Amino acid sequence: MQFWATRTPETGTIETQATRAEAAGWDGITFTDSQNLIGDPFVAVALAGRATEHLRFGTGVANLFTRHPAALANAAITVQEETGGRFTLGVGRGDTALFHLGRKPQPVADFGAALADVQAYLAGETLDLDGRPSRIRWLDRAKQAKVPLDVAASGPKVIDLAARTADTITFAVGADPDRLAWGLDLARKAAADAGRDPADLRFGAYVNIGCHPDLDTARGLIAGGVAAFAHFSAMPGSIGAGLDEGDQAIVAEVGRRYDSNQHLNNRADHTDPLAPEFVDRFAVVGPPERCVARLQELADLGFERAVLTGATFGADRDDARTADRLITGDVLPALRQGAP
Repeated sequence: MQFWATRTPETGTIETQATRAEAAGWDGITFTDSQNLIGDPFVAVALAGRATEHLRFGTGVANLFTRHPAALANAAITVQEETGGRFTLGVGRGDTALFHLGRKPQPVADFGAALADVQAYLAGETLDLDGRPSRIRWLDRAKQAKVPLDVAASGPKVIDLAARTADTITFAVGADPDRLAWGLDLARKAAADAGRDPADLRFGAYVNIGCHPDLDTARGLIAGGVAAFAHFSAMPGSIGAGLDEGDQAIVAEVGRRYDSNQHLNNRADHTDPLAPEFVDRFAVVGPPERCVARLQELADLGFERAVLTGATFGADRDDARTADRLITGDVLPALRQGAP
């Protein structure tokens, strides 16, 4: 299983972030995409690609509203060429990027239509746009393989769309093995129903991780991140699917309170409903050996990639440094030693 870190494209830091991630042993990094809050992820990938040799990159995640499918595919193909084929286009329905435009996440039907168009552009196909043929014409000169299209999915409808259209599904449903198995079953069935071989799909998972010897400290490091992913599970079309009634009530309350102006903030009021037992199931928390065991469960389920989100805004800096050191120094090496 590959292990990717989550990073923000903060200008002036991108090359340093990338070189440090590569030196620390990460397989890849995803750059977040939220145009009103941070820099552009595609520019970041191009810069990071020049500063590294093997590190892979992705958007975690872009949306299909702020860029026309042709423009989005064009940016993705460009960085795929500039990084020597080390890029994956990660997309989703949109959260803070759309919030700061006064909009809610993209309706599932609109998302599905745009998803099909992006995949067609990436594959070099020609679309009919009101009678005008449209394709990425310079793709004929590209030297790298097709850009993989990855969909971040939380609810049944998006899982179904992704299984029919995308190359990879990265679940944003937490780290509970039972819920992840639920998502895998839905995706494989949807792929088969669409006439695809389920074995052609690749799977990943977004995982909040707080690695610290003190369990309460570990939970506190990632409260903002856990609330964000619980909020994704409360979006229309997700509605806590795959969770038991108790956890459904928690994600519903987080979603009701969620303030996107306090996105990923550990001190936000919307973190209050997060019971410790919920965090322990929904995230990976605790000392290194516990984190290793929990992440190994993902590999055993058949996941090929884990995108790890560590300490979020407001975390104690010393505790966050300890967590980073334990993840790269203890957790990742232990998992690699145990891999076939």
